[in-house]
Order: sequence, then structure tokens, then C-alpha cells
Amino acid sequence: MTSPSDLISGFHRFREQHFTDDDALYRQLVQDGQTPKILVVACCDSRVDPALVLDCAPGDLFVIRNVANLVPPAESRDNGRHGTSAALEYGVRFLGVEHVIVLGHAHCGGIRSLFNGSSTAGAQASYINSWMRLAQDAQNKVLAEMPRATPEEHERACEQQGILCSLKNLMTFDWVNNAVTAGTLKLHGWYFDIEHGQLLCYDATTRRFEEL
Repeated sequence: MTSPSDLISGFHRFREQHFTDDDALYRQLVQDGQTPKILVVACCDSRVDPALVLDCAPGDLFVIRNVANLVPPAESRDNGRHGTSAALEYGVRFLGVEHVIVLGHAHCGGIRSLFNGSSTAGAQASYINSWMRLAQDAQNKVLAEMPRATPEEHERACEQQGILCSLKNLMTFDWVNNAVTAGTLKLHGWYFDIEHGQLLCYDATTRRFEEL
């Protein structure tokens, strides 16, 4: 099991690799600032690090991570704390990213909580329960369309349907909608099957997640 001392040792290896005289990557990133073209909304699950899964270098991705990779709809700025929305705004309006990828994954604990009852209205109040209500429509759709499915099938379908709900919510932000309409921003729904090592992409034509 990884300990804090392991992380410190890891940092020393990282520093030796990237802060030597012949490695200009971070000096360049400091000098030029960050200019990622891709924003990824991912889950905080420790098994699904976007930079690791997608084999990216520092500066390649602007990453937002939260429970179950959910995007809330645009809401009043005076109500609540909007960490995900603020990060989206920064990526789209100020960094000018050209792609937003909602990256879901199999065996998501947040989605599982919807099906074990911990996110229902009668459950004990918690931050997680409140947050996961963003995926309630996804769960309702799956249960209505797949009444005889197994619990595992329900969860997988809801993980993927949650990605589609987040893509729909992205379009409620004016600056996302305008950029998509203008053709300067593209939205993508991806699903990482951590059990089988597959990456699936939502195809709007077939309305299915297809393997890349």
C-alpha cells in the first residue's frame, strides 16, 4: 500500500526526470503558460487517472475530477459553490479548449450508490447523496428501459447514461452552447471499461458506445 513517504520518493524521481538542465518541458510550460486543447471531466476514482489512462504529458489536458464525472446544469451564480462549473468556464472561456470529453468508467462507486439506495430522498443527508441526484434522471431512464436487467447491467447502463446527461447539461452553459454552435468546440462522451481495458466512444448516429 502506498504511503506518504512513497509519494515523497516519487516526487524526487519526478524532479530528477523533469527538472534537470536538459529537460525544458516545465520551463516551457512556465514561460508560455498552459495551452491545453482538451478538457476532460473525469471521476475522482483512484483507478481512473485521465493522464495515465490516455498516456498524456503535463500540459496536455485540463482535467476536472469529481464523483461520477458529473456536469451539473447551469445554475444561478449566487446559489451554492460551483467548483465544476467554474473549472468548465475557465477551460472553455479563458483557455479556449477545443474539445470537452466526459470520461466515465465501469464499476463507478457513485453510480452504484444510486442503486443501493444511499442517494434516495429518504437516505441520510450527505454531500454525496446531494451530488449524485444529478444522475437521478439517468437512473430513472435505465430502470424504465431495462426493467428485467441484472444489477450489474443496470449500473453499466447508468454509468453510460450519466455521461449523456452530463453532455446535455454542458449545453445549458451559454458559452459552451455558443462555442459548439460556432464549431470551435466539440463535445465527446467516452467510457473506460477498467475491467477489460477498453475505451468506448458515444456515437450519436448509432446512439451506442462503440470501442475506439
